[in-house]
Amino acid sequence: MRNAVFAAAAGAALAVGFAAPAMAQRDPAYAAARAGGMVGEGRDGYLGIVGQPTPELQRLVDDINIKRRAVYARRAQQNNATIEEYAFTAGCQAIAQTAPGEMYEAPDGTWKTRTSAPPERDPRCP
Repeated sequence: MRNAVFAAAAGAALAVGFAAPAMAQRDPAYAAARAGGMVGEGRDGYLGIVGQPTPELQRLVDDINIKRRAVYARRAQQNNATIEEYAFTAGCQAIAQTAPGEMYEAPDGTWKTRTSAPPERDPRCP
């Protein structure tokens, strides 16, 4: 059952195309923070701040994460999953889709810079 939830959430996450992050990518402040390594994809499905937050950066990340949670809540309900299960699977997919040079949270909780190699992901990732 759990694998079915992860598979459904992964498929739905890809189908949604991460609507909230896609909208955020149009924001020059988000693009600059991502390119500058100030934010990264968290293993929990939410955007994280790498290093010392500024008030502006915290507002930006909070806004994106609120939008992500709304998408996750809607999609989790549609897929008969919990928000946490759906967010985790979305995090697995977001980390997999990072580009070299972007930051992501490794399974041990440290922030890593994506290289040309596949990122380290939680073994539970679909």
